[in-house]
Amino acid sequence: MALEITDSNFEEIVLKSDKPVMVDFWAAWCGPCRMVGPIIDEISKDYDGRAIVGKLDVDANQDYAAKFGVRNIPTVLLFDKGELVGRQVGVAPKKAYSDAIDAVL
Repeated sequence: MALEITDSNFEEIVLKSDKPVMVDFWAAWCGPCRMVGPIIDEISKDYDGRAIVGKLDVDANQDYAAKFGVRNIPTVLLFDKGELVGRQVGVAPKKAYSDAIDAVL
C-alpha cells in the first residue's frame, strides 16, 4: 500500500529521502485518480525497499501541490535526492511509472 504523504511530512519523506520518491497527487472525487490509485499501490509493492511510493490528497494538503504546480489530477511526481525529476499528468499505464523509477535507480 502506498504511503500517506501530507504537507506536514512531505519534507521529511520526500525531500530528505536518499531513495527515489514517487508521489501521486489525487483527490477522492477524481475518477481518473481512482484508476491510477491501484497502479500506484502495485508500484509501491514492486519497489518496496528500493523507492518510496506515496499518495498526497490535494484537498487536504494544498501547500506542496501548489509549490510544484500541480494543476490537474492525477499528477504523479518523481523526486530523486529531493529534486523533482519527473512528472506524469493524467492516467498512464503501469510501465510508464515503473520506467520512470527505473531511470533513477
